Amino acid sequence: MCAFGAEGEAAIAAPRTGDAAALRAAYRACRAATKEAASSFYYAFLPLPGAKRRALHAAYAFCRLCDDIVDEPAGDGANPADRLREVRLALGRAFEGRPDGDVWLALNDASSRFGIRRRHFHDILDGVEIDLERSRYETFEDLRLYCRRVASAVGLVCIEVCGYGDERAVEYAIDLGIGMQLTNILRDIREDAKRGRVYIPQDDLRRFGCTERGLTEGLVDDAFRRLIAFEVERARGFFQSGSRLFPLLDRRSRACTSGMHAVYSVVLGRIERAGYDVFGRRVNVGSPMKLALVGRQWLLSLLPGRR
Repeated sequence: MCAFGAEGEAAIAAPRTGDAAALRAAYRACRAATKEAASSFYYAFLPLPGAKRRALHAAYAFCRLCDDIVDEPAGDGANPADRLREVRLALGRAFEGRPDGDVWLALNDASSRFGIRRRHFHDILDGVEIDLERSRYETFEDLRLYCRRVASAVGLVCIEVCGYGDERAVEYAIDLGIGMQLTNILRDIREDAKRGRVYIPQDDLRRFGCTERGLTEGLVDDAFRRLIAFEVERARGFFQSGSRLFPLLDRRSRACTSGMHAVYSVVLGRIERAGYDVFGRRVNVGSPMKLALVGRQWLLSLLPGRR
């Protein structure tokens, strides 16, 4: 377990903006937000060196902020679209060296250190804004664009922090992100339906003889099982392509990305073993298993010649 130990806070260099104490506090706040969400990302980031891990905590905190605006109504009744516009303005100030707040101070420093491109964060914002504008997707290509923005953009942030020398890494990171988002969609069909959102493409529903009413009522019949089996295999296809990213990364970054791949693959396997019933008990992977899966990938990455 010592390989996963946190590096000392003193390892943080003086920030580009503000003082070192404020920057340390900002990174701690981002780490806390990542851990509190019990996200698979928190465990996947553990094998990374301290500076890279902190940078990805900042990126995750940004994503969490955007998601919460869309998914969790503000207590003061603020309009989500207005709040996202404020986030976009704050992002601009952070990249201009005028961060205001923990997430923005950490993001400013991380982006400066690792050359993270601003457009990836704008893509994420564009993606979550789609949830305010539409709740249905006619074709998979429509859904793929959504996944590309809300998930693949996160993957592109990750590989910029991790570092890569082969441009193919971009294509593979995009596919890995799409596979992860498709898995989230399958796992969260029930929760999304309660919000009035149906991410399963309409032409897929028609192809397999399923209806939106069946989704809202939690109907698990043969048609639904065939539909979800098809979607599981579609997600696996993107994971297979995305796995070609791993050999293009250094060992510790490889353990991070392959750890995420392992966790999401377990989710798909559990959906299958549940007979494709995603309406019953929520398919989830507990923290101990997440840690074990990431730890296994970290150990495998250390084996001589292991790619």
